[in-house]
Amino acid sequence: MDKELLRVVIIGTGLIIVMGLLAWSYLKNRQLEEGEDNDFLGINKPGKRYAASVSTENDGVDPARTLKQDEDFYDSDDPDPSPRISAPAIIQFSLIANADEGFNGLDLANAFSIVGLEYGSLKIYERLDAKRLVDYGVASMSGAGTFPEGNLESFFTPGLIFFMQPSVLDDAQIIFDDYIETLQLLAIELDGTILDHHKRKLTDATIQALRFSL
Repeated sequence: MDKELLRVVIIGTGLIIVMGLLAWSYLKNRQLEEGEDNDFLGINKPGKRYAASVSTENDGVDPARTLKQDEDFYDSDDPDPSPRISAPAIIQFSLIANADEGFNGLDLANAFSIVGLEYGSLKIYERLDAKRLVDYGVASMSGAGTFPEGNLESFFTPGLIFFMQPSVLDDAQIIFDDYIETLQLLAIELDGTILDHHKRKLTDATIQALRFSL
């Protein structure tokens, strides 16, 4: 298969995963309206290293079991994380705009350029390595999760979704450090708040626990 065609196919599957995460979040929010704590967007099943977003293959892993393991990781109250704890299948955080109108498209394009994120063929932003493989991706919280190619001045989104698959990365800790640094730089540049998957402010404890597990 032509390499460019393969890349587009893999990107497409990744975008489908992002849309599934958004849909899952919506359904979860509906279920938790009676007062239960909200899992923000949730964790999806693992896949292989992707060439421009996440693959939908699960390599024989039971998604329900994986989800439970991921929830146990995030919900652990152990202040001293154990080496036995595995990282979640997908590490997913959000950057929420502090301004009521959300993030503007022009501001986003400028900020993404500053931190070196590239606009992909399926209209999401990606961190690419030297081999043009995607280390992690960034989707929009509005609409289909994509960013427009034009008319950026009229585009607004309430927030951004960052996602990476540590199990398919050769240097997961190094990439995770860049992932966090990029999030923090964008939070300053765009005036946003970083949230974990529980819709709570991301803490240093959570960051260190995740890094320790990689």
